[in-house]
Amino acid sequence: MARKLDARRKKLKAEFTKARGYWNALWNDILDLSPEFFEAYMQFSSVPWKNGSLEPKVKEFIYIAIDASTTHLHDQGLRVHMGNALRYGATKEEIMEVLQLTSVLGVHTITMGVPILFQQMKRAGRGKEIAPRPLDARRKALKKQFIKNRGYWSELWDGVLQNSPDFFESYMNLSSVPWLHGVLDPKIREFIYIAIDAATTHLYEPGTHVHIENALRYGATVDEIMEVFQLTAVLGIHTYTLGIPALLDEMKKAKIPVYDSPAKKSKAKAKKKVVKKRNKKVTKNIVKKKKATRR
Repeated sequence: MARKLDARRKKLKAEFTKARGYWNALWNDILDLSPEFFEAYMQFSSVPWKNGSLEPKVKEFIYIAIDASTTHLHDQGLRVHMGNALRYGATKEEIMEVLQLTSVLGVHTITMGVPILFQQMKRAGRGKEIAPRPLDARRKALKKQFIKNRGYWSELWDGVLQNSPDFFESYMNLSSVPWLHGVLDPKIREFIYIAIDAATTHLYEPGTHVHIENALRYGATVDEIMEVFQLTAVLGIHTYTLGIPALLDEMKKAKIPVYDSPAKKSKAKAKKKVVKKRNKKVTKNIVKKKKATRR
């Protein structure tokens, strides 16, 4: 669909490829139809690539996580960034670990839902049913094991452990796999959690707090965490990469030309000239009137 690139678009494509380290066909129509928007997005998305300190493959891990997350499931972007990560030297085991870390996002149904359930129980006058109780031997052992496996504890888990030790144990075993058998640095694992929690498709504040705290304990710097945010913030571009092909398809079905004919372009240009001339004349008359009033 895209036309042959003019000098400006060729330059923008070269700049994007240099800044981001790749080019993909999904950018062709965006560059073709709106070079102004493409240029602005290129500058926005390139900041962590030009100024950041994370390894290129780790940057790609962030993109993989937010694209593969259950809150987004963006297949096209996922494939692009898996390919990029492999080119930067990522291993199958590392990418598998990113997917394992990302796949536990569904547990936020529990960590968000249980506190709300407890609030409603209290309002219904049934607070005694969910009142905190001393942990029995099994629950103490599970809490100790979770801390050993995952390296932290949060009050978000208290109600889950108290009211459903079976579920808690099954989640602990699932979420601990990358921590017990993985190859990524602990702070990189926390970066993955931060990205999927802070992404605009989720915006899960309690988890973002927990995992920033954990990342700092593992030696992460403010600049590194800021870089994670910057990488994650580009997620909105998928409105465009999804929307433009859909727009072009619908225009084709409706038999609406994507590009104006030369005659139509010439007519539009002439009309623009007339409007510009008219506006200039109006402005000139206003200035004259103002001067005459002052006299």
